[in-house]
Amino acid sequence: MGKLTVRALRAVLVVVFSGAVFVQALMVWALVSGSDPEDGSLPLTPLRVITILGIGTAQVALVCVWRLVTMVRRGTVFSHAAFRYVDVIIGAIAAAALVWFAVTAINAPDQRDDPGVTLIMGGIGLAILGVALLVLVLRMLLAQAVARDIEAAKMQAELDEVV
Repeated sequence: MGKLTVRALRAVLVVVFSGAVFVQALMVWALVSGSDPEDGSLPLTPLRVITILGIGTAQVALVCVWRLVTMVRRGTVFSHAAFRYVDVIIGAIAAAALVWFAVTAINAPDQRDDPGVTLIMGGIGLAILGVALLVLVLRMLLAQAVARDIEAAKMQAELDEVV
């Protein structure tokens, strides 16, 4: 991975993380100050708490991606240490899906006249879980690459002994 690619990805990660922190701070301020009264159409307080938690799952994933990019740049991504970050990303995505299902459940009673909205939101939750499964498949590919890298290192060591 080139330096320009790493810098560009890190810049995107910083902007997204900063924006997430800003939105989280606004949500916490709205919760603490009570400046946005509920009009009764939706329970805003639970939605705000869920949004704060959902943004937190994204932040966890962003930090882990940052660490993985660092490992790629150093050439150490094909090691067992990378699994920890990938596992946390999978957990964060699964938690985000659960948060989304909670939003769907809170929103569902207001959608009795149009249940299609709830079905679409449920489908989005399933898609989020699909992303977690995709990352799990990528983790399996990483495991194969690490195993092959270890095997190649052993073969190189044996070849060095022969020569």
